[in-house]
Amino acid sequence: MKTIIIGAGSDLGVHIDGAHLGPVQLINDLKSFYQGEEAIFLQDSDIIKSRNLSDRRKNEYEIDNFNTALYKGILEKMKEDYFPILIGGDHSVAAASALASAKIHENIGIIWFDAHADYNTFDTTVSGNMHGLTLAAITGYKNHELRYFHDGNIIQTSKAVIVGARNIDPWEKDNLKYSGITVFTDQDIKEKGVEVIVEEAFKIATERTKGVHISFDLDLLDPEIAPGVSVPEFNGISEEEALEINKIILKHMNKVVSYDLVEFNPLRDKDRKTEQIALNLVAQIIKGVENKYKPPKF
Repeated sequence: MKTIIIGAGSDLGVHIDGAHLGPVQLINDLKSFYQGEEAIFLQDSDIIKSRNLSDRRKNEYEIDNFNTALYKGILEKMKEDYFPILIGGDHSVAAASALASAKIHENIGIIWFDAHADYNTFDTTVSGNMHGLTLAAITGYKNHELRYFHDGNIIQTSKAVIVGARNIDPWEKDNLKYSGITVFTDQDIKEKGVEVIVEEAFKIATERTKGVHISFDLDLLDPEIAPGVSVPEFNGISEEEALEINKIILKHMNKVVSYDLVEFNPLRDKDRKTEQIALNLVAQIIKGVENKYKPPKF
């Protein structure tokens, strides 16, 4: 199957600068071996970004414009039978990729690998950072302003799984409580192990669906190991556990319809540690997609 790398160079969804540089850096790294096509949607340099933490609708209009263009571009390539690998950028860009995949495949699940639940609304967000509202928008819980561009199905909450959450806002917990979304915390991973949790996530997200969208936020890893993210949270997973997650994703590659890797912030990285982990993860996914539909040998 054909892959296409899509660089979503935006950090409009967070008050910290730098994640908009992540896609450019990673795509340049990938050029040494990646032979597929790429489409890069870079942030407009003329945008004046708001960093006001008291503004609960920071950069809402600009994010909508960016994601509208991103969504249309992904749809066009998916209609041409490309498998999209989105490299962000902050996690607000996943609204475009996940909903484009839902538009094409109609009925999909989603696994959201993240230290945060990203299930806030404009009323419950503490920071006003739009990347913290993304999964709620994708699954149809309020936040319709963040999916104006989409006229297809949302992803059902019963088919949505969060893996690795370890910092959920108090009001956000209330949003999740009756949402129907399955949440596996960092503690669940520690108690049951990566394999058990991720296999269960796939079971939930793929049951009676036409596939699953994977959205992997690098802040899932502990910042001692991967410091290059905008909003780090301590007690994250190890590099070995991240690679184990990838191994399980590759095992289920015939069910995966689209993939995100987001929140790499080169300005916060140290000794290129996060960059190297991100590069390894994406490279494995590219190879997995390319091997996905190989004809059987007789």
